[in-house]
Amino acid sequence: MNEHLRDRILRKLETLSDERGYQVLDYVEFLESRYAERPAPNANTFTRFTEAIEDKLRAGKVSASAIAETVGFMNRAANVLNNAVETGKNMASELVNTTRGPSGPPTSTPDSASSPAHDIKDPGGSGEKL
Repeated sequence: MNEHLRDRILRKLETLSDERGYQVLDYVEFLESRYAERPAPNANTFTRFTEAIEDKLRAGKVSASAIAETVGFMNRAANVLNNAVETGKNMASELVNTTRGPSGPPTSTPDSASSPAHDIKDPGGSGEKL
């Protein structure tokens, strides 16, 4: 779909209520199932989960305003989770980069170990000479 047509459709959709928006969604999904020229882009896990809950609520005849509130809350929660996942990935990358140092291999070696155990000449021995 070209950008001009997409923008025109979006302008028209802005004037509709949520209830009518769901009718449009149903029709668009019907058209997609019959005439799509290419597969729809994959949604992330949180989006698929949220859409599944939204569909269940619609099937249960829950009001459009209640669905909108629920989905809005779930989207905010998904954003928090996405941010937490991204922060975890960044922290892991920083930890790996700090451990490897600029040249790549780990910066700690047996000579630079923090434990004094590497100084013991006869580990596990009594220390007596025979």
